[in-house]
Amino acid sequence: MCHGRSPVGGSDQVHSWTLATSQALDTIWRMAKGFVMLAVSFLVAAVCYFRRLHLYSGHKLKWWIGYLQRKFKSKYFHSYISLSVEAEVDLLSYCAREWKGETPRTKLMRKAYEELFWRHHIKCVRQVKRDNYDALRSVLFQIFSQGISFPSWMKEKDIVKLPEKLLFSQGCNWIQQYSFGPEKYTGSNVFGKLRKCVELLKTQWTEFNGIRDYHKRGSMCNTLFSDAILEYKLYEALKFIMLYQVTEVYEQMKMKKVIPSLFRLLFSRETSSDPLSFMMNHLNSIGDTCGLEQIDMFILGYSLEVKIKVFRLFKFNSRDFEVCYPEEPLRDWPEISLLTENDRHYHIPVF
Repeated sequence: MCHGRSPVGGSDQVHSWTLATSQALDTIWRMAKGFVMLAVSFLVAAVCYFRRLHLYSGHKLKWWIGYLQRKFKSKYFHSYISLSVEAEVDLLSYCAREWKGETPRTKLMRKAYEELFWRHHIKCVRQVKRDNYDALRSVLFQIFSQGISFPSWMKEKDIVKLPEKLLFSQGCNWIQQYSFGPEKYTGSNVFGKLRKCVELLKTQWTEFNGIRDYHKRGSMCNTLFSDAILEYKLYEALKFIMLYQVTEVYEQMKMKKVIPSLFRLLFSRETSSDPLSFMMNHLNSIGDTCGLEQIDMFILGYSLEVKIKVFRLFKFNSRDFEVCYPEEPLRDWPEISLLTENDRHYHIPVF
């Protein structure tokens, strides 16, 4: 009897062991599966995190590289390229650097700069290369950087043809004595040289006026105003535009037409009683031995149809501290500003 029941007991033990093993394996599998799922979830989360971190880091790295490149480019561009109009600097810092000491003139200039800062809200200044073109440079730089359009009379005429017009239509043979600043060039090819200068002015002015992005115009100005040869041609073109306007107004005066008061003053002087004497005694010297006089500033503003406001710092506390050329511009003329410490050299204030 006992021998007959033994297989049944052994079978139960095997079954119990198998069941326990199966349950253990099932538990282990569920644990392993849970661990794997947790690990996969963690891995996916880690991949997403590191991917975002990579993108963020890449973006920041790209930004910093661009920033450093701009700084590097700016620093070394200004170091190795001679800009005739320098970058903006803080107005009061510039004043403190340039006007040290306690002399009466130094104190006056410091008060004048403080007046510009506090009352006229001028925060920075652009230093302009000191030569006999700096007034023309200061005006033209602002016309281009601000995208100011052509004066109305230029829109009605092809200014490239003006040199020939003066010769053939108005008989101004004397224009062959026109002098190109320090070059002092005169001769039969003066018309060709003037035409190229005026053509360059027209091309550059048209290009700048067509650009709506202020920063792009600024970048183009930095390029243009680091090329001395192109600058020289542009300033000679401006001188010729002034001469053309003087000639036009002189013809109007001969026909007994009403002319602006500034031209009556110009023609009342012995040294500029007509366009030829104005050219020989004044205009030809600009860029060579002298810059623009006050009456030349009037003619420049009139010719370009811009209101040129000049802060004359050495005239601080007087009615001549702030003057405009011309004195009575038309209302719709755009305004540009200059500052000068001596009426000889000019810089550009930045509001």
